[in-house]
Amino acid sequence: VQLVESGGGLVQPGGSLRLSCEVSGFTLDYYAIGWFRQASGKEREGVSCINRINVSTYYTDSVKGRFTISRDNAKNTVYLQMDRLNSVDPGIYYCGTDFQRPWCTPHYYNGTVAVADLPFWGPGAQVTVSS
Repeated sequence: VQLVESGGGLVQPGGSLRLSCEVSGFTLDYYAIGWFRQASGKEREGVSCINRINVSTYYTDSVKGRFTISRDNAKNTVYLQMDRLNSVDPGIYYCGTDFQRPWCTPHYYNGTVAVADLPFWGPGAQVTVSS
């Protein structure tokens, strides 16, 4: 099983980026999957999650109205559209899942998360916001 993020980079405040997480070795269709981020010197935190059941989405408060999570099961890929990026958003962004549950549990989008909480992570994509 492999998860690989792409789409990170440097963007000015107010700009946009679209992250992709491509999954191989496992069919994503039946499971929830989330995006997480870790700023320098801080713990990893849940950002957003999309479940499998009815494609419900969840967001941490600081990104609501600015970020949009989506999935393309045919491509086994999950996306995170990030708009109006600002100073709270820089960090390494990871996609993660347990490939067990079809629904999002709160640690996907509410508070900090330990690496051990989920068995499958991508290597991460760096997002930098700077003028």
